[in-house]
Amino acid sequence: MQAAISKTNIKVFQKAYKSSPTNKLSRNALTRTSMLDVAMDWDAFRKVDHTYSHTIPNEIKKVTNQKASGRCWGFAGLNLMRLAVCDKYNLKEFEFSQNYFMFCDKLEKSNYFLENILATLDESFDSRLMMWLVSEPIGDGGQWDMFVNLMEKYGVMPQSAMPESFQSSQSRMMNRFITRKLREFASQLREMYSNGAKLTELRKEKENMLAVVYNMLCICLGTPPETFDWQFRDKKKKFKRINNLTALDFYSKHVDVVLKDKVCLIHCPMSNKEMNEHYTVSYLGNVTGGDAISYGNVEIEVMKRAAAKSIKAGEAVWFGCDVGKMFHRDLGVMDMNLYDFELLFNTEFKMDKKTKLEYGDSIMTHAMLLTAVDMKGSDSIKWRIENSWGEKGGDKGYMLMTDKWFDEYTYEVVIDKKYLGKKVLEIFDREPVALNPWDPMGSLARQ
Repeated sequence: MQAAISKTNIKVFQKAYKSSPTNKLSRNALTRTSMLDVAMDWDAFRKVDHTYSHTIPNEIKKVTNQKASGRCWGFAGLNLMRLAVCDKYNLKEFEFSQNYFMFCDKLEKSNYFLENILATLDESFDSRLMMWLVSEPIGDGGQWDMFVNLMEKYGVMPQSAMPESFQSSQSRMMNRFITRKLREFASQLREMYSNGAKLTELRKEKENMLAVVYNMLCICLGTPPETFDWQFRDKKKKFKRINNLTALDFYSKHVDVVLKDKVCLIHCPMSNKEMNEHYTVSYLGNVTGGDAISYGNVEIEVMKRAAAKSIKAGEAVWFGCDVGKMFHRDLGVMDMNLYDFELLFNTEFKMDKKTKLEYGDSIMTHAMLLTAVDMKGSDSIKWRIENSWGEKGGDKGYMLMTDKWFDEYTYEVVIDKKYLGKKVLEIFDREPVALNPWDPMGSLARQ
């Protein structure tokens, strides 16, 4: 074949298309029906079963709802912590203020962005790094270590102390205008630097800029209370009130989870990464001065064994994945056999996990909680997931993930150190290798 498509090529293509009757059948079906419905495999669909051999004892029936925002990583982290609060106080339901978490995250991300601008003042405005930095300075996404940094610095509060606002649940417009302001600030700082301003002067001006961002956040999300009261009735209808709390008080005294005891394992079989190596991601974070992103790259079986061990001990597992692949949202099922796209399109899809990552076909897009695992002997079969998309879909908002789907599209799990062996823990003692800001392992923070 020559460089350009010829009429002869077209005729050959047409002949090959018409030679298969299944092509016509697929075409006729797709003209009036959803591709997912046409491609769904009955044998996989009939095996959907939301029962598991091992489940955490304190699973909460009512799932949370992040609505039209990308706060999945924060919701998943707060959902992990709310299990401990419900245990401690015998509660049927409880939610933290996801709005307060968002406020703190947006403010810290704004400062982190401006500090990155100050660290790259000699970069050309059209360099790849600068274009990356200004592309999405305060997106809703994030990573586990970013979540821990926020908890340690700002604490948490019940949702009743700072409820959701329209803008927290529908964040696109708020993000657009704060982003526009931050880009303006970036240009001003760089202009001041080109005119001879010193770093001390730039940081003084940065303080004024952050005051503007704080003001915008208060307008959109409300003003975080300095103190609050928390009152509730437990499962036995017993009433209790705790007065004059701060967010850090609530975190330190009422949330019995030591986040710092957990580490993040990833499975990233790309050719530019080694297994059993420690990684971080350059220019990725939110709290300046907080802990850097920290990943231990391990084989997928290591991740699965650790996650199953945690669940068997009664602890849910925060994890990150590429949620949109081989997934039916209404059924709440993630299954590599759920659809037969190869039959539908009369072609094979041959990319493995490594190739999908390297050629942009898969990235981390969503974080959730693993709350149960179905084991057959020592082998895991499927996993139960607490999502944050409300009760519609799946088993009242809980999803099902098959073990093969875990292998292919799960990229990270957060595990308490007590469930990991010495060999895995030693990975985190090494100096981390810094990945590029645009590496797929940083993508969850760009959602």
